[in-house]
Amino acid sequence: MSTSFERPVRIRFSHCDPAGIVYFPQYLVMTNVLVEDWFNEGLRIDYAQMIAQRRIGLPIVKLDCEFSRPSQMGETILLTLCVTTIGRSSIGIEIHGHCNGETRFRSQQVLVFMSFDSGKSIAIPGDIASALAAYAPSSSSIEAHR
Repeated sequence: MSTSFERPVRIRFSHCDPAGIVYFPQYLVMTNVLVEDWFNEGLRIDYAQMIAQRRIGLPIVKLDCEFSRPSQMGETILLTLCVTTIGRSSIGIEIHGHCNGETRFRSQQVLVFMSFDSGKSIAIPGDIASALAAYAPSSSSIEAHR
């Protein structure tokens, strides 16, 4: 079974550049917030606890973004996160931003679980791996989001 995690985001003044459109690095901030929300609400894994108490980080080690159309202050874009791969210590995700049926941006990311203590990658912890099962990719679900 595969599923996605969605969240609407209202574009605010603070997201925009002087031209009145989203300044592209703000999309990366939005995607990071989406990942945190996905952990907390979708996976039911406390992200703050994972960082602070468990000392497990989730850095982006690979990032690809495509910006299709500008977004403006006042619009609401729907962010959709799909898992594309689950490895021993990493997950691949694809995030799409849509507004009124139009793609605004797409981001492919590889996130690696790492120990803050060793600074090295670690196997995905068991409780997180179990929670990820509901988001495990299937070819049909990935194709539906491309």
